[in-house]
Amino acid sequence: MTAAALTLEELDYRPSYRAAAIVSALVFLLYLLTLAPSTAMWDTSEYIAAAYTLGLPHPPGNPFFVLLGRVFAILPIAPNVAMRINILAALCSAGAAGMWFLITERVLVGWLPERWQRIVGGSLAALIGATAFTVWAQSVVNEKVYTVSLLGLAIVSWVIVRWCDDPDGPKADRLLVMVAYLSGLGFANHMAGFLALPAVGAAVAIRRPATLLRPKLLLAILGALLLGMTPFLTQPLRAAYFPGINEGEPTGCAHQIGVGCTFSKATYDRFMYNFNRAQYGKPGLTERQAPFLAQVEMWWLYFRWQWLRDPFGTHPGLQRTLATLFLLLGGLGGYVHWKRDRRSFSYFGPLMFMVTLALIYYMNFKYGSSQSPALGDTVDREVRDRDYFYLWSFSALSVWIALGFVFVWETIAALIGSERVRIGNESLDLPQRKSWMLATPVLALALIPLFANWTSASRAGQTDTADFAGDLLNSVEPYGVLITAGDNDTFPLWYAQEVEGIRRDVIVACLSLLRTDWYTRQLLRRPVYEYDSLRGPAIYRGKVWKKPSGPPVKLSMEQADEVPSVIQMSSPQLFHKEGTDMSVTIQPRSYGDFSGFGREDLFVLYMIRDGFPERPFYFSRTTGGYPEEMGLAPFTVTTGLARKLVPHAPTPGTGIVPALGGGWLDLETTRVLWETVFKAPKSMASRKMWVDRPSIGIPVLYMRTGLDLARALAQAGRTDEAARVSAQVEQIARATQLEAILPSASP
Repeated sequence: MTAAALTLEELDYRPSYRAAAIVSALVFLLYLLTLAPSTAMWDTSEYIAAAYTLGLPHPPGNPFFVLLGRVFAILPIAPNVAMRINILAALCSAGAAGMWFLITERVLVGWLPERWQRIVGGSLAALIGATAFTVWAQSVVNEKVYTVSLLGLAIVSWVIVRWCDDPDGPKADRLLVMVAYLSGLGFANHMAGFLALPAVGAAVAIRRPATLLRPKLLLAILGALLLGMTPFLTQPLRAAYFPGINEGEPTGCAHQIGVGCTFSKATYDRFMYNFNRAQYGKPGLTERQAPFLAQVEMWWLYFRWQWLRDPFGTHPGLQRTLATLFLLLGGLGGYVHWKRDRRSFSYFGPLMFMVTLALIYYMNFKYGSSQSPALGDTVDREVRDRDYFYLWSFSALSVWIALGFVFVWETIAALIGSERVRIGNESLDLPQRKSWMLATPVLALALIPLFANWTSASRAGQTDTADFAGDLLNSVEPYGVLITAGDNDTFPLWYAQEVEGIRRDVIVACLSLLRTDWYTRQLLRRPVYEYDSLRGPAIYRGKVWKKPSGPPVKLSMEQADEVPSVIQMSSPQLFHKEGTDMSVTIQPRSYGDFSGFGREDLFVLYMIRDGFPERPFYFSRTTGGYPEEMGLAPFTVTTGLARKLVPHAPTPGTGIVPALGGGWLDLETTRVLWETVFKAPKSMASRKMWVDRPSIGIPVLYMRTGLDLARALAQAGRTDEAARVSAQVEQIARATQLEAILPSASP
């Protein structure tokens, strides 16, 4: 006989909510110790700014997260907005750990007769799931919506596991309605809110198929699901108030909110365009972006990261060994779960299929950014690593890994010594208490991710992203226009402007977003903010800066909307700016079967035509060779982290010197910015490592700028200053593991 033969009633099962709460509190404490004090790369800044302003992040807009994030943004629980929303992420993941604890403990009820043993098993699940690298890294900075989604999935899982215990009970129908509502609410946070529903359906079909034939209950479930999705209704209303972050702009109102424009076809079309994420043009599931086996291989790469994040490949053998160990434990735990508790397995087994193979197939990713480096550029790749999309997989799998650990623990204890114990009406052969204790050291393996991932997952003290945003904005003169490239040189600037109020006078124009009509409407609508000289760099004081009177482009909304995505041109075009020496030839770009100019290129030229030189104009150095592509490079001077457009071709003098890598450098302005304004060189130099290699371009930008400055200072005979800047560059290189590219870091 085994303990699995006993019923919940015979064992007098009651969930250990108090123990789960304690475990969640300890996980939350771990996250607080490693919490980011500010924003971070990629979508973190976008979502923090959207939550703070009640705005709309990128499609589909995640309205439930925005509402929840806004509440946390104004709670007095931390010294700044970013930390408050980061705490939201920590709380959600800690709550999810508590749910995995309860589920694991529940599975162990028919297996382990003593409560303390089940609490140990639940604690293992919480520990393993909480310290898996991706879960941990996402829990200490609110990059997006994934931790809120994780908590929703975990709560739904716990509710359904309880439903499976008593599908005919007095609360069974209400539990299903609750699950539907939570899933709808979860979908309003992220599409993964529906991730558990197929597993829920499988559990219902297995445990009580008659439920599927009850129309009234099914209607109630559908109603609850739709009710949970109602946060989406806030989007057209909030969008018509034109918040600072208003991606997709799902409203037909162009100037102010109104009944007619809100309830219009334009609003419906724009809302559905956003809701369906049509902006991204992702292919259908039958059109694979990479072979399915390669996509599974991507998952395996990210799975290996969970137990030892080794960003520089220094311990590949150990990483692979640990991943194999935890995968085998998970497989063993899944088998034992199926053998010993079919009721909860009827849900959890299908759930694990959904968050692994089904999710891999549905996401249909290209090759991962770090995957199969030997293939190089011969395959299409994601712009960054997508491990966060499998957060639910790595977290939920902790239940099965914990069950695997418990099985090994029990097996070793039984080998040490067993005794016959009577439980209820049954007599069972169980390991002695002493044997359990002697076998306990094997559980120490569950601590490996805690210690192996601490340095890589912790974001304690990291402020370099916010510092970079301030540095880049302060490289621009008051009321300037700054052209940026994409996520990492744009979202942090939004955060700095909208949340911290830094340099709101600067217009940030992102090339990748200028391709959309909603973004150019926002540029036309954006207020002209007053330059705050007291908060700005001292280098810009003592001079009167004329405040512009209108938008950077002299087009109406209708004219802007009519600008096509591409204008076909087969020959080079001449661009001349009146009142300047700027006459440049622009070569058309290739668009497959034809050549032409993109919408973003046209708006850059429109802004130069309509606002320059009255309005200072800059290209972020993160745009790479874009000024060269547009023929504007001969009229640019590197100034700090940007390249300033000048009306006349630069000549040496008044601080302008030739840059050793080509072009021109404003030596004095860059030196003053570097030495008295920039904050990121110091914060980057304090890093222990730069884990996310796809975002390494930001520290490289500082290294290039510092090297250009140091070489120009040395050429001018200012060797002490050059040595000081070079030393800072070397510190950044060491802290971010970029020493290998240091000699060739200048453009």
